[in-house]
Amino acid sequence: MVWINSINNFLIIKTMKIFKYALLAIPFLYFSCNDDDDTPAPINEEEVITTMTIYLENSADASDVIMMQTQDLDGDGPNEPVITVDGPLSSGSAYIGAIGWANEMEDPAENITLEILEEADEHQVFFNASGVDIAFEYGDFDSNNNPLGVVFSMSTGNAGSGTITITLVHEPTKPNDGLDTAGGSIDIQTSFPVTIE
Repeated sequence: MVWINSINNFLIIKTMKIFKYALLAIPFLYFSCNDDDDTPAPINEEEVITTMTIYLENSADASDVIMMQTQDLDGDGPNEPVITVDGPLSSGSAYIGAIGWANEMEDPAENITLEILEEADEHQVFFNASGVDIAFEYGDFDSNNNPLGVVFSMSTGNAGSGTITITLVHEPTKPNDGLDTAGGSIDIQTSFPVTIE
């Protein structure tokens, strides 16, 4: 699970840097406050996400690592997203999963995952398997103990082929009974073709 540790270390370092800059900004914010200021609070725009990458590691076999990715480098342009799945899943196995999001229209690419973690109460990932025997379980939660889904576990059943659909929703109703009752708006949704062997 080296890649999970790398993601965690990256996020810890980024969070510490943000916290340091936030502390430096406090004096400026204090002295610039004015009770008569009628300026409305800034609106937090939705993220631009061009790329979603999912890593799956077999908990019983660290060499069994699958990457799934959707990449849409022209955003709303005419080109269809490029969807890749780099191998089959093993039947009767448990996988640990982690998801990363990026905006690759920026240079350098903007890591959206950190923003989603910081705004965990405003996001939720939903999982659905069709045509294949796969069950999902959330591995992380927001400050209200509602599911987030950046980290998850997944168990496979018998051999077969089908799809896994992963949906990131912005400002869902929490708690909810799944994507159909969550509301909010979809930041990104992709169906990945998968095979269990």
